[in-house]
Amino acid sequence: MENSIGIIGFGEAGSTFARAAAWGGNAHAFDIASERARVMVELGVTACATAAEALEGASLVLSLVTGDQALGVAQACAPLLAPGALFCDMNSVAPDTKRAGAAAVAQGQGGYVDVAVLAPVTPARLAVPLLLSGPDAQDAGAALEGAGFTNVRIAGDAVGRASAIKLVRSVMVKGLEALTAEMMLAAEAEGVVDDVLASLDASEKTTSWRERADYNLDRMLVHGRRRAVEMEEAAQMLRALGIAPLMTENTVKRQQALGELGILPPPAGLGAKLAAISAIPVSNGED
Repeated sequence: MENSIGIIGFGEAGSTFARAAAWGGNAHAFDIASERARVMVELGVTACATAAEALEGASLVLSLVTGDQALGVAQACAPLLAPGALFCDMNSVAPDTKRAGAAAVAQGQGGYVDVAVLAPVTPARLAVPLLLSGPDAQDAGAALEGAGFTNVRIAGDAVGRASAIKLVRSVMVKGLEALTAEMMLAAEAEGVVDDVLASLDASEKTTSWRERADYNLDRMLVHGRRRAVEMEEAAQMLRALGIAPLMTENTVKRQQALGELGILPPPAGLGAKLAAISAIPVSNGED
C-alpha cells in the first residue's frame, strides 16, 4: 500500500473525487457509515474496516468528513500517519479548528495541510478550486495534482489562512443565500414575487434575480444542513476575531431550516420550489 491515497470519509466529496479520478486500487477508504463500502467497491477503491487500515502506508490522505467531526478525525489519524504522509484537511471548519488539527498531527510523523474547497464538488469534480496553506502546502499541491486535481493554489505557509479566506467569503456567499430565501418566502406570502424580482433586475442586470433566487434556494435545499455547519464554523471564527456574528448566526438557522425540509431533489423552477417550501412549515430557528 506504499504511496497509496488514504480517504477518510466517503460521502459526496470522497465518492465524487474517486469516480472522477479512477484511482482504483491505489486508493483505500474508510467511512463510519459502513453502507458506503459498497460504493467504494463499485469505484474500485479498497474498502477498509478501520481508519488505521486506510492510512497504512498512504503518502496522501484526504480528510472529507463533516465539519463537526473534522478535528476529532485529525486527532485520531495523527498517530496512524506514515512518515512524511500529507494529511489534507479538506473540511469547512474555522481556522482555529485547523490549527488545533495541525497541532495534533505535529505530534506524529505526518504533515498537516489546510485545504479549502472553494466551490461545490459537483459538477466541478477534480477541477474544483482548492486553496492550500501550511508548511507542507507546496508538497501537498504537487501530490494533489499528481492525484488528478487540476485547480490547486497555494495561499501561504500558515495553517488556517486557506480556511480563513474560504469562511470570510462564505459569510457573504451563504449569507446572501439565506437572505434570498427570506426575501422570497416573504414575496411569495404577499403575492409580489414578480414585482420584487423585476425591481431588483432593474438595478442589476448581470444575472436575473429569478435565476439567482432559483439557484440559491436549490443550493440551500440540497446542502443547507452541511452549509449550516460551515457557517457555524464561520461564526466561531468571527467570535475568535472579536466580531459579533449577528448575521452569520441567523444564516446558520436559515440554512439549517431549509436543509431539514428534505425536499430532494428540489423541483425545477423557482415557482415550484416556493410552492414546495410553502407547503411545509419552515422553522423560525427558535428553541
